[in-house]
Amino acid sequence: MKNISKLSIVTILLVSSLTIMVGSVIAPALPSIVANLNFKYTPGLLVTLPSLGVVIFSPIVGRLINKIGAFKLLCWGLIPYALLGFIGFYLNNNYLLIADRLLLGAACVAIQVAVTTFIAQLFEGKDRMKMIAWQGMAIELGGVIFLSIGGFLGELNWTFPFYIYLIAIPFLFMVISSLPKSEVANINESSNQDNSVADKSRKKIMTPVFVGSFFSMAIFFVAYVTLPSYLPTQFSFTESSTGYFMSAISLVAVLTASQMPNITQKLGANTTVCLGFVFFGLGYLLFGTASQVSIMLVGVVLTGVGFGLTVPLLNHMVVEYSSTITRGKNLGTFSMMVFAGQFCATFVEYLPGSSSYIFICTAFISVLIAIFLFIFFKRNN
Repeated sequence: MKNISKLSIVTILLVSSLTIMVGSVIAPALPSIVANLNFKYTPGLLVTLPSLGVVIFSPIVGRLINKIGAFKLLCWGLIPYALLGFIGFYLNNNYLLIADRLLLGAACVAIQVAVTTFIAQLFEGKDRMKMIAWQGMAIELGGVIFLSIGGFLGELNWTFPFYIYLIAIPFLFMVISSLPKSEVANINESSNQDNSVADKSRKKIMTPVFVGSFFSMAIFFVAYVTLPSYLPTQFSFTESSTGYFMSAISLVAVLTASQMPNITQKLGANTTVCLGFVFFGLGYLLFGTASQVSIMLVGVVLTGVGFGLTVPLLNHMVVEYSSTITRGKNLGTFSMMVFAGQFCATFVEYLPGSSSYIFICTAFISVLIAIFLFIFFKRNN
């Protein structure tokens, strides 16, 4: 680990937490928000449209970071993140609201790529894996806090969850005061051999990593899209209770991510990722068959473990398997796949059948992905 202050580490972790809240912070109050803004499209779009924005703007951001560096990109991302998120409740026009949520996704991917680049530049080896595990914990802990606050504030007034986005402003001042200006890599200094190795690494290793990234977040976000309407109708949950329930998944993910380096050291990265998808499958199977809240809570634990063993580890694998030249591009692709998974989760609402049927289908897909990745990793080990 290079010379970096504790304040810098805290800043990186706090800023990382913004990526999980970009869409989900309004999820507990979604029915009230949709009604008051007269949003005429699928309600889940308000949660996942920022994810589509990430998908659209990820290739641009992945290349932009090599030109301006992580520090400037992070600063430029935090300001529109705060403003675009906050003004959402003023936009009664559906098209303006859709545009606002898409641009919010552009700010989000700038933050995510810049923060992960800082980790890659400032940490090495085991310290880097530990820091990425902490980053995963910070992201999920942000989910716990922001979902809980969003649910509580949503009960007071449907506009209040939008104020949470303004927290990016004090984070900006922390970035300016504590993080070093990142050095921009000179890609012309890299040899043709390095380019060849990077291309081969991308073909053989990055493909299953990106596939896993897409499906891990898609599977995880099925809960975020489906539970806000499922819990009140099936178990008479209030908006705040829904927020607490959903944040519990993130809390379990935080605890799991804290142990991810130790688990990976014993089982290996590839096996650990596959195991995470198995836990996803078990969790959603319980969601789809549970008739009691206690069974749902067991599903919460299993689903949280699944997330904690997949997304943070896949993020680490992207950093480890990338060269200096390909890092920005690969991180941009990783962000694109992660948030594409979030956005695609919206369309589960169009599937025929009940929410229980959706949960069971998600469980089946999770197991299939675990098998697919196991075979893919084994062939390209």
